[in-house]
Amino acid sequence: MQDTVDLVWWISAVELPVMGGLFWLIARLRRDAESALETVRARAETAQAQVRESLAAYKLEVAKTHVSFAMLRDVEQRLADHLLRIEAKLGSGCFSDGRQR
Repeated sequence: MQDTVDLVWWISAVELPVMGGLFWLIARLRRDAESALETVRARAETAQAQVRESLAAYKLEVAKTHVSFAMLRDVEQRLADHLLRIEAKLGSGCFSDGRQR
């Protein structure tokens, strides 16, 4: 009989408060971990957006400033040829469909 009373006393006086404390500790740690994870996730998303924005700006800057001279000469030559064709058409007095002015 004394053994069961000691066992009940041990469970009610020691183990239940310890188990309750452990449960509370686990719940709090889980809540804190989820909160920290959300903070890290938000920071990562912000950093990712900034990196994407910076990369897009860098690509635009490279496209503006790093055109090869050969490509530039080719575009200039095609533009000049096109303007000469327009000038020749205007000088001849003909429209594209063959009508005279």
